Amino acid sequence: MKPHHVLRPLSLVFTFSLAFSASAAINTAAIVSATLSPQCLEYKVVGICYWLFCTNFGCKVRTSTKVRHYIPDAVVSAYSNTGLNPWSEVAGMGSPTSTAQAGGDGTTNHVAENNMAKFKEADVIGHPGGYVFSQFASSSGYTCKGATTAYVPYLLSTLDPIAWRYGIPESVYPEALTPGRREVGSTQSGDLWGNVYPRSGFLHQSDDYKTGAVIAQRAGDVTTRSGQVHVYLPMLAQAQDGYWPAGELIESDASTGKWQELTPTLSQTCAVFPNSGPQIQAQDGGYAWALWRPYSCCKRRGQIFLGSVDFQ
Repeated sequence: MKPHHVLRPLSLVFTFSLAFSASAAINTAAIVSATLSPQCLEYKVVGICYWLFCTNFGCKVRTSTKVRHYIPDAVVSAYSNTGLNPWSEVAGMGSPTSTAQAGGDGTTNHVAENNMAKFKEADVIGHPGGYVFSQFASSSGYTCKGATTAYVPYLLSTLDPIAWRYGIPESVYPEALTPGRREVGSTQSGDLWGNVYPRSGFLHQSDDYKTGAVIAQRAGDVTTRSGQVHVYLPMLAQAQDGYWPAGELIESDASTGKWQELTPTLSQTCAVFPNSGPQIQAQDGGYAWALWRPYSCCKRRGQIFLGSVDFQ
């Protein structure tokens, strides 16, 4: 079903509220400041790397410390209408196109109805806090580089209308047709937020916050893989000697990535969905999270990498 609501003007107000709903707009300065989170960084020394260092006088083995930490690779936004990305400075990237007009939910029935089809656009854009984060992280020791470039759009759902608005072809994938497969939360725990497939903008969910979270998970799922049937750029770095980049994002698995809420509330901690913290409903249906992903690396100390050993 194609969204049909009329596009609303973009709000540039940056506010927070302790009520059950809040304005969703956030600016770059606030996003950058949110990178100063030790809990999200989770810096650890995890092993030792071995290098063969040779000169004209012979060769010897040198060692360096192997570290692991998380990096805020991207800002992932999920919002109800085209052009209304809550990250105000980049909202124009998701403007309406000839094939992606406006937005809104797929039904006008009561909001508490369990079968409501809610719709969100999604943008995945390179995190702007690279310099500030690097200065912050380097205080812990040697740091790794991430896979993204600031402000680069890795996915704009308005440019991916066939997959995002109609679920083609993923609506017939086994992941979309098999109950209990690739889901955020679970029916066993009584906290099922939604299915990852099909990775489109529609979700049968009455809770707007949970809808935004599942849509963000879908967008992160697409952009952390190569060869997907979507219009996007993969957020993947090449492994090198002494460098182990983040891989595919898997729902509810913090070892593959975790989320820091940026709006409607600005959090200083990271979690995976479903999270147990405050779930504030955005008045304008706009949500944004920073996606932090794990990287491991060690300083090069020779011409040939001999391998590494991880601590148990």
